[in-house]
Amino acid sequence: MSKVEYYREILRESSDWEAYLLRESRLPGPRGNIELAKAAAEEGTAEWFDYLLTFDSTVAPTNTPQELLAFCGVLGLGKLLEGGNLEAMVTLKQCASDERWRIREGVAMALQRYGSSELDALMIEMDEWSGGNLLERRAAAAGLCEPVLLVETHVGIRVLQLLDRITGSLLEEKDRRSNEFRTLSKALGYCWSVAVAAHPDIGKPYMEKWMDSDDPSIRRIMKQNLKKKRLLRADPEWTNTWIDYLK
Repeated sequence: MSKVEYYREILRESSDWEAYLLRESRLPGPRGNIELAKAAAEEGTAEWFDYLLTFDSTVAPTNTPQELLAFCGVLGLGKLLEGGNLEAMVTLKQCASDERWRIREGVAMALQRYGSSELDALMIEMDEWSGGNLLERRAAAAGLCEPVLLVETHVGIRVLQLLDRITGSLLEEKDRRSNEFRTLSKALGYCWSVAVAAHPDIGKPYMEKWMDSDDPSIRRIMKQNLKKKRLLRADPEWTNTWIDYLK
């Protein structure tokens, strides 16, 4: 039995989910109880998810047990989307700009769940998000850059084009010290490697364009991607050549 199934059984027998989630959250700590959160998302209802999402950053700050409650609510939105409740996308988009990093990760996970069954619809939605604020752009990149979603060539091309647009948009940003800019840059620092590793022959020319950029922020992003083992596995000679070039 997986940990998620184990927790689902416990929740089915529990009369006080909130107390159990808080007690087993593993927060504060480096890693919250993601398996428990997934179980809660599977067992929960739309009404319960709405309640959990009231735990904003003022009542559920980062790295507190209460933050796991909000995280469960965000994961629940992915379940609702998969079930055809497209109104959940509006709330999920709002959550993409949350100041808490775990909530933003929950958004990416929820999007990926939706994409596992409705990938074309997800890509259409992410095209729109890619033109939004910095954190919406971050969610679009992180939501799509998941290996299981990138199997088909046409999907890989569209995701590479999306990353290309988002990376290009950084050139227009003047405040490069903002938390939002840093958050998007950090995501792009691994997203490119995921997409290129999935489709190396198609992806490498896209990435090469930006590795030849004079913009220091973009060059740092490319350097971070080149450090990822997935690129070394995909093409060690190409990766090491560009690592040397960007030194």
